[in-house]
Amino acid sequence: MNAITSLTGRRVWDSRGRPTVEVEVHSGPHTGRAIAPAGASTGSAEAVERRDGGSAFGGRDVRQAVANVDRLIAPALVGLCVDDQQAIDAAIEALDPSPSLATVGANAAVAASLACLHAAAATRGEPLWQSLRGSDDGDVVIPLPEIQIFGGGAHAGRRIDIQDLMVMAPGAASFAEALDWTAEIYRAAGAGRTGSAGVADEGGWWPDFAANEDAIETLAAAVGAAGFVLGRDVVLSLDIAASEFWHDGRYRLALEDRDISTDEMIELVSRWCRDYSIASVEDPLGEHDVDGMRAFTAAMGDRVQVIGDDLYVTNAARVADLADAATAVLVKVNQAGTVTRTRAALDAARANGLGAVVSARSGESEDVSIVHLAVGWGAAQFKVGSITRGERTAKWNEMLRVEESLGRRARFAGWQPLHRPATTSVGGPS
Repeated sequence: MNAITSLTGRRVWDSRGRPTVEVEVHSGPHTGRAIAPAGASTGSAEAVERRDGGSAFGGRDVRQAVANVDRLIAPALVGLCVDDQQAIDAAIEALDPSPSLATVGANAAVAASLACLHAAAATRGEPLWQSLRGSDDGDVVIPLPEIQIFGGGAHAGRRIDIQDLMVMAPGAASFAEALDWTAEIYRAAGAGRTGSAGVADEGGWWPDFAANEDAIETLAAAVGAAGFVLGRDVVLSLDIAASEFWHDGRYRLALEDRDISTDEMIELVSRWCRDYSIASVEDPLGEHDVDGMRAFTAAMGDRVQVIGDDLYVTNAARVADLADAATAVLVKVNQAGTVTRTRAALDAARANGLGAVVSARSGESEDVSIVHLAVGWGAAQFKVGSITRGERTAKWNEMLRVEESLGRRARFAGWQPLHRPATTSVGGPS
């Protein structure tokens, strides 16, 4: 048995300049290490980080969570078989009476869970994706990347209401080519821009627009300016993050100084999808507006991918109970708190005919665990943020290495997870 011989917590830093938790696990001479990410736009039912409160770093320090790694998690895991991820995660979960892991801290729990996963792969002498996939030597799916060009909402000072305006390149022949195309679009989108505050939390341009639709139209134009055709080469994707501006049963579009109803929100987002070759929409309605999500999915789910994030929070029970409210699930390991819970949510999505998008968070690090989760678990889509900033490029570059290492075994997902929207000439050649 490859036993866990030691486990140590460490206080490190994330991409927003905030403390976070790293855990290092040893199994004899083998080491695994992982860093907990952190979200800004969070669902009310996701696992809860342990933060210190007080004045330091706006209350966001993690010394208590790191102490919990050393005082609680380490004694519970040392001696366990590093290959038994379910037993490891069960031991972590048993330390906390709350389903949200608020006492131990989801940041401590997820870093420990992922670090053990890395250590187990190290004992086998395999890359983590291969360790997760098993011995199957067939083709390996390399996911379609969903990449931010403009940031808004909670990721960019709420200069616009929409949180992420992204592109996907399903017409590309490989993951590498999809990144090439996206980099050209990013460059075109930023060319000559005025009124920008720099870059958003996830590396996209931080725009100054008069209306939300102006941002979508500008993104569509950038696709054309970069030489690609919307609907054929490249499609747009939005993360509305509507929970962030849903209040008292209505949606407050602060940029446009207006409140709209659920029905009006459905019609607005539906029209955007029709007019701009939008192939995927995340959280088009708020997490508490379940009937609205169902209505949007019923109306648009046969032509666009409807992703639930705040609605599902990587929770298997919620996915199963609300499977008719979206067509795909965003999978974030720190929302669940452990690897086992994350895999359960992914399995629930598949059991209910839903797609899956493995995703990073807005507060990230150089950790590349989610690359390996996406490939090892066969997810067809992958969302990290923009094409810039080191915590983002670390993950894109790791996926490039995986694709290259597979050679002819690599099968780029391309159009497979998406509906094909009509080709449009908005902002570019037809």
